[in-house]
Amino acid sequence: MTTDSKIDFELFHTEEEDLREKKAVLLFHGLTGSPFEMKKYGNFLFKQGYDVFCYSFPGHGERLSEIQTVTWEDWCEFAQEKYDKLRPNYETFFVSGLCLGAAMGIYLAENNKDLTGVAALSTTLFLDGFCIPWTSCLIPLGLSTIIRYYYTFPEDECLGIKNELTRKSLAKLMAKTTVGMDNYPLNGVKGLLDLSKNVRKNLSKVTCPVLCIHSKYDNLASTKSANVVMKNISSKIKRYIELNDSYHMVLYDNEKEFVMNEVIKFLSKFSAKTLEKESAKI
Repeated sequence: MTTDSKIDFELFHTEEEDLREKKAVLLFHGLTGSPFEMKKYGNFLFKQGYDVFCYSFPGHGERLSEIQTVTWEDWCEFAQEKYDKLRPNYETFFVSGLCLGAAMGIYLAENNKDLTGVAALSTTLFLDGFCIPWTSCLIPLGLSTIIRYYYTFPEDECLGIKNELTRKSLAKLMAKTTVGMDNYPLNGVKGLLDLSKNVRKNLSKVTCPVLCIHSKYDNLASTKSANVVMKNISSKIKRYIELNDSYHMVLYDNEKEFVMNEVIKFLSKFSAKTLEKESAKI
């Protein structure tokens, strides 16, 4: 299921730099989001020497109207297709994502043993954050009926960001653009929860290094999601970092620099050249 969007981005170093280690990160955005929300993160990773790729999930970005027609299988097929195309070109290859994107990163780790590692941010396997509306208890009813094609529940006022100035700036930007939604279509929520259910069933298949970063005050998904991942994956190398001054959108909130720096520290430990040096010491 190949799709192209004007807001997708690919950042790669020139052929003149071929002596460098070939390493890349495939990024995945969140539910009802777009590659736009990953651009600053992508530029940061690129400056650290990684080729970076990010594409809109089906039904997202410039194709928001299609979210009522796509399924979680469509998202998985799309992600696997991108992975299959890019992975052979690199010695080390990581996946990182936010929210839905983090869950997709774990999904790819379950199904691809040659994945170098995953950096999962605000992993969303359960919708149980502090700003989820009380009406969420009705979601199971809506998911099993035609209601899911017509109902949405709104984004909470905090927009997933604790920092008030950043929140106000994002609100103004969202009012001017159509690359993201200010609500959660129930069919999209169904896709996220179906993907999450599948991911939870297969966590033991994950063997690559995994970094989970999650806020204690995530408004969309509590730390339960990250804890379930950490408890059930088979990875010998796994690290969990809990934030105390952010909400769900950790790449834009008060601890964004800390988050990005921790991701780089994690990725750098598992590059092909680093592992080669460590093996030589033994």
